[in-house]
Amino acid sequence: MQMNSIRQLANRIQSGFDAWATAERGRLSLFLPLAMAAGAAVYLTRLHDPALLAGPAATLQASWLAWRLRAWRGMAGVFALFAAGALGFTAAGFAAWRLPPMPDLPRHSTIVTGSVAMVEILPKGRMVFLSSPIVGTDAPLLRRLRFRVPDKDTTPLEAGDSVQLRAVLMRPNPPAFPGAWDLQRDAFFDGLAGYGRVLGNVQVLDRPPPTSFAARLSRLRDHVADRVQAVLPGAVGAIAATLLTGEAESIPEEDRAAFRDSGLSHILAIAGLHIGIVMGLVFGAVRGLLALSERAALFWPLKAIAAISALAAGLAYLLLTGAHVPIRRSFAMASLVTLGLLAGRRTSSIRGLALAMAAIVLVSPNAVLGVSFQMSFSAVLALISGYAWIMPRLLAWRGRGGHLRHLGMHIVMLALTSLLAGTASAPYAAYHFGEAQIYFVLANMVAVPIAAMLAMPAGMIALLLMPLHLEALALVPMGWGVSMILFVAHHVAAWPVARFDVPPMPPWGIVVFSLGLAWLGLCRSRGRLLGPPVMLLGVLSPLLFTPPDLLVSADARLIGLHRTGETRLLRLSGAQKFTEDSWHHLWVEDAQKLDCPTPICTLHTTPEVAILRGDDTLGCNAGLRISPEPIRRHCRPYVPEIDRFDLWREGAHAVWLRPDGVRIVSDWSLRGDRPWVLLQGPDHD
Repeated sequence: MQMNSIRQLANRIQSGFDAWATAERGRLSLFLPLAMAAGAAVYLTRLHDPALLAGPAATLQASWLAWRLRAWRGMAGVFALFAAGALGFTAAGFAAWRLPPMPDLPRHSTIVTGSVAMVEILPKGRMVFLSSPIVGTDAPLLRRLRFRVPDKDTTPLEAGDSVQLRAVLMRPNPPAFPGAWDLQRDAFFDGLAGYGRVLGNVQVLDRPPPTSFAARLSRLRDHVADRVQAVLPGAVGAIAATLLTGEAESIPEEDRAAFRDSGLSHILAIAGLHIGIVMGLVFGAVRGLLALSERAALFWPLKAIAAISALAAGLAYLLLTGAHVPIRRSFAMASLVTLGLLAGRRTSSIRGLALAMAAIVLVSPNAVLGVSFQMSFSAVLALISGYAWIMPRLLAWRGRGGHLRHLGMHIVMLALTSLLAGTASAPYAAYHFGEAQIYFVLANMVAVPIAAMLAMPAGMIALLLMPLHLEALALVPMGWGVSMILFVAHHVAAWPVARFDVPPMPPWGIVVFSLGLAWLGLCRSRGRLLGPPVMLLGVLSPLLFTPPDLLVSADARLIGLHRTGETRLLRLSGAQKFTEDSWHHLWVEDAQKLDCPTPICTLHTTPEVAILRGDDTLGCNAGLRISPEPIRRHCRPYVPEIDRFDLWREGAHAVWLRPDGVRIVSDWSLRGDRPWVLLQGPDHD
């Protein structure tokens, strides 16, 4: 009897799977890249490295089961998703395996020799990347080092230069608190060994011509930025150089904040908008010029020639601007459209987006956890699926209306584009940055047409005129466009409550929102209506998340207490501003000073917390003892403690204060033993 019940339940599940697979026939492939991204994320967030062959074995086994069960569409689809997830897991494991380990850097000033790989201009000073650096007399490192060169050092530096400098080296910083963004993981996958602060001036040993393609490209990027800023000084020139080269580090912080608070940050992040403008301009120009020839218009495939020319221009722009994730996604989709055009076949935007995601996961699986990847794909998915539903209704509304209705449709489409893309990507910005903007639709309705019709076209013409040294003819109009965009950014950012802090979203909240968005955007049956409630649950997840009551930084220089509506910080000498800013994303209230001049400070919480300032015999009546210095004399009976040794071994600590005791979570307990985890203790070196 029990076996019959189990068999009936299995049949019902199988019938449900088959019904869903039939309704979504041909759509399963769109979910496979999402499964790949999920598999890569699982690998990157594990506490320990899996066996080297675990991922490939799981991929092969799930693929075999999917093929064997192909007659049952539902079960075959489930195993296909498992296979895709295992493939993403394998890609992330291979990416980590092929990278060299993080080296141990000296803790004192030392002489470093190396070849300049890239130079980034900052509002004050420069950032220089050295490839194959030699630290002291050791062998060359297999990773790059990044150095901050002070503003007073005016030594000309270009990619390919051989230089020598004295600097204080530092490892990449650990997360500011348990669960915060992992800068060490970023550095590991970016090929960085660490950072340095230059002491004195950089000495150029040799200026050989660049031999590698990367060095030549970096030097070209620097030359373009220099010539742009020679014509357009100040913030306007820095923004114009960003639009043409992707180097945004020279933009002053107040202007960068205006773009962020007005919802226009995507204009500074080279992505689909920019490459779309570039390829559209080239396509139109090439096709228009060729159409002037009667023979070409009659006998040549003008559309195909223009498409190939636009694709070549897009590739050149991608390389010039650094090939970041959003523009790689856009170029991959454009390449698929071009190939479909050349093959005489109609391409699907949603399938192009899926293939672009799969390609990026395979090539750069670490990008999955980044804000660029998440915001880019969510915005494009919302645009494709949203317009698929809205466009027939807009066309029916426009009908055979006059010019006013045509103009109204363009305005509506511009507003809808900003609304769809901004709304879909806003939860990711809130999750990573802890903030949201209100007026982004209005700002984009004004700024995006200026960028598309004036700033970017003039910039493209300036690039063509640079070999003739006539770029000023186009850069001046480009500066007009950039000035107007900057004007919009500053004025919108100054409006009341243009930007506001939002409560922290737990990781599961952004995962739930992503699942709901994918379900709504990729499904075509009525079951897609389950997506909005799931998305709403993800957006409301901050209401179900309790932030820690107490944080202690990894260097023991910052201790923070958060109570309802109040945040207080004890800042010791050497406290990092970056850590304090990161804590503000978790505790949105403005921080007040926490004084502790005596050998012990008691925080009247439940339970009480004692902060020791030298005498480790005190505080044994409290529920938790915290000391920036090592505690050598422990309480009896035992009292939970966090001292310099704990922070040295396990990184930053978070504490939840409960009436029945304390819950302590360390950074190491969440990140585990991974190749990029660099804590200071001997067990983790």
